[in-house]
Amino acid sequence: MDLQIHGNTALVTASSSGLGKASAKALAREGVNVVINGRDEAQLEEAKSEVEDVATGEVVAQPGDLTDEDDIEALVQTTVDEFGGLDHLVTSAGGPPSGPFLETDDEDWYQAYDLLVMSVVRLAREAEPHLREGDGGTIVNITSRSVKEAIDSLVLSNSVRMSVIGLEKTLSKEFAPDIRANAVLPGPHETARIKELVEQAVDRGEYDSYEEGLEARGSGIPVGRIGDPMELGNTVAFLSSPESGFINGVSVPIDGGSGASNL
Repeated sequence: MDLQIHGNTALVTASSSGLGKASAKALAREGVNVVINGRDEAQLEEAKSEVEDVATGEVVAQPGDLTDEDDIEALVQTTVDEFGGLDHLVTSAGGPPSGPFLETDDEDWYQAYDLLVMSVVRLAREAEPHLREGDGGTIVNITSRSVKEAIDSLVLSNSVRMSVIGLEKTLSKEFAPDIRANAVLPGPHETARIKELVEQAVDRGEYDSYEEGLEARGSGIPVGRIGDPMELGNTVAFLSSPESGFINGVSVPIDGGSGASNL
């Protein structure tokens, strides 16, 4: 399928690894000029090389901290300066610390809100005038399945990420018809974090091999495995394209059917 986004420009935050990087790769493969972002400059440069390997457009790496308002402003401005505009915004951010409610203090709550919510608020505010200038701007927020079903010991993610969904739904109305806003809700994918956890389990003797550990993690998922990050990236690219032009204000679980929620 031709997604009809060749020559467009996208900004993908927290894209030096994981699902953000997969989204950048999927967009770049479609001929989109992509600005990727991360805090670790060495890791960001490695990611840039990976994205360039599949890209048919240009790739720019812009370091920045998503909790820093000036860095967010610079991210959007760099995108516009490099490519003359901005068509697609993909927001992603690292997860907050795990832990139960009674072990989570006020500072943890404020930091999680700043990272997960205010980063999206500031990015959307900065990007909005540029997204309106194209033929159909899009925002895709990468959040978590925790917005539908609370996950044990993830009180911050369970609680704070809900605000991103409320914001996404609001923007889908206030920014329409010029800009569509949607969200994706990932379940388990074979990211660097999952690889690390499986490798640690192998070292502890819980599994004989990485493959066995990975298979065990996917055993409770109806499709029988955990996700490939590119499967989520491909969905982000689709939601950024005119091929999904009547999809607006929705939150799409990408979890292999593992969720128990009806909605």
